[in-house]
Amino acid sequence: MSFAPRVLGLIGVAIAAVYTFGYSDLFAIEYRSAFADVAERFIPLPELDKVDYDARLRALAHATSTSDIGSTTPLWPVNAAYPNADAILPFKRIVAYYGNFYSRNMGVLGEYPAEEMLTMLASTTAAWAVADPSTPVLPAIQYIAVVAQDTAGKDGKYILRMPDDQVDHALDLARRAHGIMILDIQVGKSTLQYELPLLEKYLKMRQVHLAVDPEFSMKYGNRPGSVIGTFDAEDINYAAEYLAGLVHKYHLPPKIIVIHRFTQNMVTNYKKIRPLPEVQIVMDMDGWGSQEKKEGTYNHVIFPEPVQFTGVKLFYKNDLKPPSTGLLTTGEVLDFMPVPIYIQYQ
Repeated sequence: MSFAPRVLGLIGVAIAAVYTFGYSDLFAIEYRSAFADVAERFIPLPELDKVDYDARLRALAHATSTSDIGSTTPLWPVNAAYPNADAILPFKRIVAYYGNFYSRNMGVLGEYPAEEMLTMLASTTAAWAVADPSTPVLPAIQYIAVVAQDTAGKDGKYILRMPDDQVDHALDLARRAHGIMILDIQVGKSTLQYELPLLEKYLKMRQVHLAVDPEFSMKYGNRPGSVIGTFDAEDINYAAEYLAGLVHKYHLPPKIIVIHRFTQNMVTNYKKIRPLPEVQIVMDMDGWGSQEKKEGTYNHVIFPEPVQFTGVKLFYKNDLKPPSTGLLTTGEVLDFMPVPIYIQYQ
């Protein structure tokens, strides 16, 4: 045997050892790009557990067997393409804390010191783990990286892009929480086509995902906050295809995109939205109000227009305004149809 083949063999064994001891995140890109042909001789590629995936979808639709599907609703679970291996949903429930570090009024991330916020997040995720022991909980830091403004700004797009040090801080908090980061985008008079490439250095990271907010997508020239904005299926499909491109280029597990929604017109042509094996789509009920109002909005906006997965946002302050008597409990949310797999706290 010549020297070169022996070296390559040792490299393959070393890579296999790295994966055995759980350090794949550190070397995933290098393994797949530089040494893929060699390493694949030693390391079987992961496969999706389709049986478990299907069972979890049925559980979210309150169906215990395939014969139950359609007995309560013909809409859920959604018949979409299977995701690639290592998909987060529906194997884990995401519990996200939301906000911006510059504002105490936009959510818990800016309202509390980092240590206190992380303690709160740990307590909240623990409560969800107790409420639904069959679904592991994944914490998330959901940081508003592009914030809609009521003034034009220097480029006339009515947005403020956060500096890298603030995004890096959110990324560090996600690491400390042993979770993921979700970058939240309010495009104002800009577009997803313009904004997403500006965040590619973060979105190409395996632990970073995306959320988009139609409320602040000012397609018709209004100022943000003056009317409720909108995204079309075309916009959402662009974002999904953009993320899918990153998944392929950097050999990543599936990305998640969360779409906030509390009115029908915030998302148009929902039937044309295309979940992909590389991208999982969550339609998130984003409205605030009493328990009855929130459940009603979920039933009238999210339930009848199925895309793939669902979520719900809970407001620590706005949901307590009269006539509300408290936040929706974990048990009440788990009774929703379908069951939300993404929970966000603001």
